[in-house]
Amino acid sequence: MDFAGSDMSQRPAAGGRVTSAKIVIAGGFGVGKTTLVGSVSEITPLTTEAIMTSAGVGVDDNRQVPGKMTTTVAMDFGRISIDRDLILYLFGTPGQTRFWFMWDELVRGAIGAVVMVDTRRLADCFAAIDFFEHRRLPYLVAINCFDGMQYHNPQDVRDALAISSDVPVVSCDARNRESTKNVLISLVEYVLTMRRTRAVAPA
Repeated sequence: MDFAGSDMSQRPAAGGRVTSAKIVIAGGFGVGKTTLVGSVSEITPLTTEAIMTSAGVGVDDNRQVPGKMTTTVAMDFGRISIDRDLILYLFGTPGQTRFWFMWDELVRGAIGAVVMVDTRRLADCFAAIDFFEHRRLPYLVAINCFDGMQYHNPQDVRDALAISSDVPVVSCDARNRESTKNVLISLVEYVLTMRRTRAVAPA
């Protein structure tokens, strides 16, 4: 996979070079970002989960996720080797609006983002989509199938979000490593396609 010209590091490895890339995992509160990073990371993920306290009452809306007792207050971090030549570093964002001031730092140097969606709370992902579109950072939408059930097809979700037809919309189970790995591969392929298209576009 060729990421020439991107903001990524390269280091020698047996048989060639290893390219590393940064990917941001974003979405609303309780959508499954920490679960995704934890399911796919080949290292013990770094998390900043904190117990939800009475201070969050009236600030964090957990009515749709009543069993959720913790929340990310800074970021999640994990790593996965896609193949011998590409390592992805994953940075999960906090979901609550009161922590959005951190997003600018978290996306610095990223090649792309995954916006996770819970179709029961579709509006929660609008801010993330607006954020990445404003910064022209490639992203895809990943529909998290809670309880293994997919309630809406990708085209319906695309229409509801009013996003461009070229933005990938995929389904996944954030608990399943192969499922989340396929989401990351889809994002990498999309980023490559966009860069090739821009490279041949007339000035």
